[in-house]
Amino acid sequence: MEKPSVKTKCPNFSSGPCAKRPGWTLDALKNALVGRSHRSKEGKERLKEVSLRMKKVLGLPEDYRIGVVAGSDTGAVELAMWSLLGSRPVDIFGFESFSKGWITDAVKYLKLKDVNEYKADYGKLPDLSKANPKHDIVFTLNGTTSGVKVPHLDWIKDDREGVVICDATSGVFAMEIDYKKLDVITFSWQKVLGGEAAHGVIILSPRAVKRMEERNSQIPWPMPKIFRLVDEKKLLPGELEYNTINTPSMLCVEDAIDALKWAESIGGLKGLVARSQSNLKVLEDWVAKSDWIDFLAETKEIRSNTSVCLKIKADWFLALPDEEKAKAAKKITSLLDKEGVAYDINSYAKAPVGIRIWCGATVEKSDVEILTKWLDWAHNTVKNEYKAEVK
Repeated sequence: MEKPSVKTKCPNFSSGPCAKRPGWTLDALKNALVGRSHRSKEGKERLKEVSLRMKKVLGLPEDYRIGVVAGSDTGAVELAMWSLLGSRPVDIFGFESFSKGWITDAVKYLKLKDVNEYKADYGKLPDLSKANPKHDIVFTLNGTTSGVKVPHLDWIKDDREGVVICDATSGVFAMEIDYKKLDVITFSWQKVLGGEAAHGVIILSPRAVKRMEERNSQIPWPMPKIFRLVDEKKLLPGELEYNTINTPSMLCVEDAIDALKWAESIGGLKGLVARSQSNLKVLEDWVAKSDWIDFLAETKEIRSNTSVCLKIKADWFLALPDEEKAKAAKKITSLLDKEGVAYDINSYAKAPVGIRIWCGATVEKSDVEILTKWLDWAHNTVKNEYKAEVK
């Protein structure tokens, strides 16, 4: 197979931190409020702006609260679990590395007494119909490490008694979400927005705020200060939106504002979703014609349109010992890294051996199209190398 002559304009296909928005340069940060307190009038205005722009682009209900917290999406999920869980049984759904991690935290570290664990292997979803409306629920919207998404939220009851905590970090801004089904939505703007790492975002419904206020004086475990959103008994206006617990980077805030302005310029949420779906379609058309690659997600309905995970199905590859499979897959991705065509597309360390390609809105469709040609070339090159060794 002839080596492709055209390379990707942006080789960044990492699933986090993800590619910056098209046309981004450091000049986007020239107005960042560096050297100033985030608690100054101007600092609070910037934090309020990023919260309001996120709320507008997402189309959140007016009575939902949104703010920046520490520790990326992980910090936001942990904050919610530590602050809200414990008063009811909890159903937790795990189907890849991070979602199964929330089960570990609930059982091993929070030591919750009544946890129902519903698990599935990579590429599959657990039985979501087992969610009990009288229980609290914790689940991941999109499995970043498995390429599997929850296709809809019909399984969550409108008249539920518990709160629903959703880790939406690689799904929010890329998928249509019925927010009324969710009470806590967490994410990091390093994913679909292509923002910088370390900062998390938490969205709270009125039900979640009420639970947080009720639980404030009843929490049985020591509560780290960085998780204490509620002071005394109430989450006061502005206390989430622009009075952050920790000191945020105003450079990162400025970068997020820039990404949100770009999102608005391409049609807001609908534009973001359309770009991501268009990128996925390129891979779907390619996979349909390929004899060596397939999706890790077992059905199209649950196939992620952001963190697209692929498995190698070629006979020569399947015949290799497991350790050699990992080496062969690494050789394919390393070839593209060396050529400057695609960086960081190896599968997650704990996931099945394969390839993972970020297809969020900040990635250009034309680059995905070019990448598929290079993937075919890299696969063919490595296949021939192994065949030569056998001879």
